[in-house]
Amino acid sequence: MAEPRVVREIVSETAPEPGRAAQSSAAVKMRARGVHVYYGDNHALQGVDLDITRDEVTALIGPSGCGKSTLLRCFNRMNDAIPGCRVTGDIVLDDQPIYGGGMDVEQLRARVGMVFQKANPFPKAIYDNIAYGPRIHGLARKRSELDEIVERSLTRAGLWDEVKDRLDEAGNALSGGQQQRLCIARAIAVDPEVVLMDEPCSALDPIATARIEELIYELRGQYAIAIVTHNMQQAARVSQRTAFFHLGVLIEQGPTEEIFTNPREQRTSDYITGRYG
Repeated sequence: MAEPRVVREIVSETAPEPGRAAQSSAAVKMRARGVHVYYGDNHALQGVDLDITRDEVTALIGPSGCGKSTLLRCFNRMNDAIPGCRVTGDIVLDDQPIYGGGMDVEQLRARVGMVFQKANPFPKAIYDNIAYGPRIHGLARKRSELDEIVERSLTRAGLWDEVKDRLDEAGNALSGGQQQRLCIARAIAVDPEVVLMDEPCSALDPIATARIEELIYELRGQYAIAIVTHNMQQAARVSQRTAFFHLGVLIEQGPTEEIFTNPREQRTSDYITGRYG
């Protein structure tokens, strides 16, 4: 068997740096401690400590190239496929190290779903886009059970009423906003515990963006959600906690209202008020 491309080094949990904001008192679903990420000689993330809490939306904000998406990909090991990527530190899901030898990566990605910046439906029918994950993970034994999963997932994604009469049509024939909701429905069809969203609205018009934001609000409480966004207003609208990154460093984190109205760090204030970024 070929050696994995990502070198993992698990180290003991590190204490928060002086001045770092306290973590949320809400129950923690995923925990990152002392996480560093390298792409070859590029030190992309530097000693990040962050909790993803249950039943909340955590927004990751900051300028392009600051490490937000890199961290997001660490949470379900998408960085494994990147040559020369090295991850050190400790990331746990329900206190189980996700980079440990006992973690099945395919099962991890079923538990920690991902929605990408650009909608990427499979070149299949709408029905088959949703049914794919439950089929390969053995979540349905009968067609009727699969039908229920498809309907429930599309309903949760606010798409069922729009597509219920054309489930045999190609998923990539839908509008951009519908395709993104289809991808969200596909992600939640396997009953994940965490949903990661990497700028899910950046390619959408304002109406489709508003619908996705409504969907994120509706999904809160069912999943732990982490979203990367460059849109400050969006972060303020959809999240309960916000983490601000700059040049690979987690500068500040805390309740969203506090981060946006009373940031402790000048760099956070400058970014939020549009002085750079």
